[in-house]
Amino acid sequence: MDGERLRFGDVTILVRVSTPDICVLEELPPMVDTPAHVHTREDELFLSLEGDHVVEIGAEEHRIGPGESVFAPRGLPHSQRRVVPGEGRLLIVTAPGGLDGFFRELAAAEAAGTLGPEAYAAASERHGISWL
Repeated sequence: MDGERLRFGDVTILVRVSTPDICVLEELPPMVDTPAHVHTREDELFLSLEGDHVVEIGAEEHRIGPGESVFAPRGLPHSQRRVVPGEGRLLIVTAPGGLDGFFRELAAAEAAGTLGPEAYAAASERHGISWL
């Protein structure tokens, strides 16, 4: 798999494309569910590569399987979970780009031994992400 691998905690992200205009990330197994949060800067497209995923956007729940996608515009709360915990692969496309910087910061904190709530809070603030 081509791309830059970023690891932190139980998460592995493969950065496939990183430009100012677009960012393409792949979440690799074992996948961790993502709690509700809001992006102020990016729109997101979630595409299931493997497995079934549930993406909640605002008050709507969307179940997507391989080859299916759902769009989450910036400013709307969203979360994602796996129908079978830990299984599947998900491609995330954001516009504009830059979300990979959030994951790079967390991977750097992991490497430095400082990954924890403070690192998550600081990276989230710098990248316009609010956790609900």
